[in-house]
Amino acid sequence: MRSLVPFRDINVHASTSHYAFTSPSYPSAQTLVVERPSGDIRLNDGPLLGAKRVSSIAGILGIIKLRLDKYIIVITKAQPMGRLKGHMVYKVIATEFLPLRERTLHDPDEDTYLSLLKTLLKTGPMYFSYSLDITNSFQRQAASHPSQALWQRADDRFFWNKFIQSDLIDFASGATSGSGLRQHGHRETGADPFILPVMFGMMRITATRIKATPLTFVLITRRSRHRAGTRYLTRGMDEQGHVANFNETEQVVVMNDESGGMGGMGAEEGMQNGKPSGFQGQDMQVMSYVQTRGSVPVYWAEVSTLRYTPDLQIRGVETAVGAAKLHFDEQIQLYGDNYLVNLVNQKGREVKVKQAYEQMVRILISSPHESARPDHVTSEKIHVLEPTQRNHEYDRLHYVYFDFHNETKGLKWHRAQLLLDQLKEGLIQGQYFRGVDMPGDSQGRLEVRNRQVAVVRTNCMDCLDRTNVVQTMLARWTLTRQLMDIGVLRPGESADDDQSFQILFRNVWADNADVVSKSYSGTGALKTDFTRTGERTRAGMVQDFRNSVTRYGKNNFSDGPRQDAFDLFLGAFLPDSSSTGSSLVFVDRRPVLIQSIPYVLAASVFMVLISSAPRSNAGAAWWPLRLFALFWLAVGFWCFRFIYTHGVLYVNWPKLNPPRWANEGYQETMGAIRQDKLLGPLVTRHERGASNARISHLEEGKKRIQ
Repeated sequence: MRSLVPFRDINVHASTSHYAFTSPSYPSAQTLVVERPSGDIRLNDGPLLGAKRVSSIAGILGIIKLRLDKYIIVITKAQPMGRLKGHMVYKVIATEFLPLRERTLHDPDEDTYLSLLKTLLKTGPMYFSYSLDITNSFQRQAASHPSQALWQRADDRFFWNKFIQSDLIDFASGATSGSGLRQHGHRETGADPFILPVMFGMMRITATRIKATPLTFVLITRRSRHRAGTRYLTRGMDEQGHVANFNETEQVVVMNDESGGMGGMGAEEGMQNGKPSGFQGQDMQVMSYVQTRGSVPVYWAEVSTLRYTPDLQIRGVETAVGAAKLHFDEQIQLYGDNYLVNLVNQKGREVKVKQAYEQMVRILISSPHESARPDHVTSEKIHVLEPTQRNHEYDRLHYVYFDFHNETKGLKWHRAQLLLDQLKEGLIQGQYFRGVDMPGDSQGRLEVRNRQVAVVRTNCMDCLDRTNVVQTMLARWTLTRQLMDIGVLRPGESADDDQSFQILFRNVWADNADVVSKSYSGTGALKTDFTRTGERTRAGMVQDFRNSVTRYGKNNFSDGPRQDAFDLFLGAFLPDSSSTGSSLVFVDRRPVLIQSIPYVLAASVFMVLISSAPRSNAGAAWWPLRLFALFWLAVGFWCFRFIYTHGVLYVNWPKLNPPRWANEGYQETMGAIRQDKLLGPLVTRHERGASNARISHLEEGKKRIQ
């Protein structure tokens, strides 16, 4: 009988001609063979002779092709995070790259590719389960087909390693033969257990109590693999309707679950009829509530120029209508009614994003009705856009703007309750998911008692800090409602009444905020002191200042390589092996003069500091030293002014898929410098190839949309 779930233990056997993967727990299962150096895949009945066992691994993360070689990425260490409905969930801790051939050529780009991937895998929070589809919410799991392999049930958006699993998926599904030739209809089901879906995001499973009632509290955030990237390099929406920083967060409460602890390491051990062995008493039941976040669905970008506030660019809203329809088609199909909560500022630079979003909603819904509620703080405390009739699917969009910044100014965080009051009717109608274990079901499926038919989609500019505060507030309100519905709480009581659980709840949600923020901005979230303690503190504001300064540095000088790593891992960039050793992607081809200015600035600062040091000979003439210091001070001031004025030249842009607007800004800035009477001839004389070579590498690889 074929296995529908991945093998939880795999032995790797290596020889000069192939890698072989077997499962000692399933000795009768077929062996997966990857030929060296071609990468051809095949299945073998029984073990292969002549190969030496080199290691035992937790799973195969995928296979990726770089310039010189293909690499099998294997999970060498996984940490158990706890059981969810009896199924163990793991976090990826360590990985290893198995080359298909020994490299005979040294290639700097190949080394950089490997370094980028290894850094991403080391820092990126990735989770998997051998027997539970954690890429899908519990509601979607209840509607899935248990006869399918686990990877076939996975949600395409959150199947984070789907691109690097594409060789195995194509082979298993019959799309290609082991040698890469197209074939049709021949399923290789023996390859299914070697395909392990991995989720990127946050997972916390905690056994706790509320009013002496035991339960398992779970928080899961799934980050979409579409338009994934870093803060200022991925904003808005692409032509396929995918928005930047899209995350689905599911808060889960499992009742009558005696498996919520660590209790054993095996994924399926201790499971009987889909339930934990030894489980007695009432049937296990699961209640979950899903929220989403994602960038404003129009074409917009923020262009880093080394200034603290980037330049904002927004394309015409009409040009983005088609992509916005694709986005909301998917959101409505998956979640039902969408309550679009917009938290950007209504003044300053952010107002343009607010206006563009509202214009898009007016275009999509039928006969929109608008209402705005002013107060003594602002003229537009809440702005609502609702359809007046249901003519098409887009009339299931409900836009709610809340002036978060002005309403909570002065540490008045309790005023966020105004938004909750506005959303309560929609939250009640939108419901939540509730399922109960089906007695005797061998698959451990849930009998659905209630479905969530609407979702709150929250955004601010980054979809981080303000969004975190609002999502935590909505999750707390829904949790109280759920516990009331099943009789754990009485009317008038709140989940926050239990002090120990309140601390747990706040810290889990604050940890979630930090994970989402680090993945996108490079630092922990802001305002998490309020999430953790329920109040804004001065220590929290100091920490926010530190995070803001760190974000500035990372967003300007570190996010380019991070974006390259995302693009490489997710298949947005495909390395070209036809030009090995030439046209290196990561070489800095800016003019030497442009490259040298930061070094001259550093030298000038050093010289000024040296000249300011105390002199041992008090009688020596002072004016030559003063002139020396003034000269280097002037040089340093000129260098600083040049860098600040031409900041686009010094931002660490992605090398693999540089943004179009970054290329345009670079060309415009270099064009202005070439026209300068003093610098123009020097720049032209020392220019290495094309002036935009530092960021224009689009010919090196091709965009791939999975």
